[in-house]
Amino acid sequence: MHTILQPEGWAKPVGYANGVAARGRLVFVGGQVGWNAECEFETDDFVGQVRQTLANVVAVLAAAGGEPQHITSMTWYFTDKTEYLANLKGIGEAYRAIIGRHFPAMAAMQVVALVEDRAKVEIQAMAVIPE
Repeated sequence: MHTILQPEGWAKPVGYANGVAARGRLVFVGGQVGWNAECEFETDDFVGQVRQTLANVVAVLAAAGGEPQHITSMTWYFTDKTEYLANLKGIGEAYRAIIGRHFPAMAAMQVVALVEDRAKVEIQAMAVIPE
């Protein structure tokens, strides 16, 4: 069971939660990038890579018996803040298609580079699967 943490008097965030409280089995998903199961990039499109990255997060979570609604926290790393901001609509559509309308605690940041040269985004996640 997850509980969204929203301090009294704070404006409600859009697309994420300020905090999440949960009980159960912890699952840590290492940083995923937008390549397929064979570690090959199929696109250099930002939204396309976000979509694949989110699908990879969900696949790792499924290996632990989890589902997207069990995600409690996500950290997004991207190489171009301007490209990220220019694609918010497409990112939102990809997010809802893969994760649904579940919005965990999130952080997002621009980084100088990712280890995989073609990667435009990397997402790390934590989840709590109810016992």
